[in-house]
Amino acid sequence: MSTYEFTCSVEPQYLPEQSNPVQGVYAFAYTVTIENTGDVPAQLISRHWVITDANGKVEEVKGLGVIGQQPFLKPGEGFEYTSWTRIGTPRGTMSGSYFCVAEDGERFDAVVPAFSLAVQRSGLH
Repeated sequence: MSTYEFTCSVEPQYLPEQSNPVQGVYAFAYTVTIENTGDVPAQLISRHWVITDANGKVEEVKGLGVIGQQPFLKPGEGFEYTSWTRIGTPRGTMSGSYFCVAEDGERFDAVVPAFSLAVQRSGLH
């Protein structure tokens, strides 16, 4: 039986130069690595993100592809991209999924586990 699986990992980073804490704007970049860990070639078609700030405010983002691309990945191949978001608190979380279609027509979701968006205070690690 074929396996359909994209494995995703994320490295978030606070962007102080794009943020304005006085106005309640905190910007974060996140670099996503997607790897086809299944055994069937597949294409990432769309994304769905759920972004939650520390006050519980939820924003959902849906759209085609990632950074204007819909990468087609053979087994073992990977794709990496960086994007960004803004939230109204110094801490929050993000999670999501990618809708994918395999070469044989099978549809599946690749889950992006929740990750933290957090301002790193200098001196506190």
